[in-house]
Amino acid sequence: MSDKEVGKGKKIPGGKGFRTPGLSNVQTTSLFRAVNPELFIKPNKPVMVFGLVAITLCVGYLGYMHAVKENGQQLYEAVDSEGEKYTRRKTSKWD
Repeated sequence: MSDKEVGKGKKIPGGKGFRTPGLSNVQTTSLFRAVNPELFIKPNKPVMVFGLVAITLCVGYLGYMHAVKENGQQLYEAVDSEGEKYTRRKTSKWD
């Protein structure tokens, strides 16, 4: 297998038109690399799985809190214009 030159003298083994992934061959400033690290760091699957599980648990907990609040609304006994009593949930003027 022959080596093919890429960029500034960097060689890729095998070199049949394959490029290195990412922006490792592009000249950038340190500020650009600091602001956009995801372009230069190799993906880490265990960290991605942990992040996905953490986000899912957070969204699930928020949904649970919302459901508990909805179910916990207080009921009161109301009387309609015909004098019949019925139970009703308390509502605000904003609903």
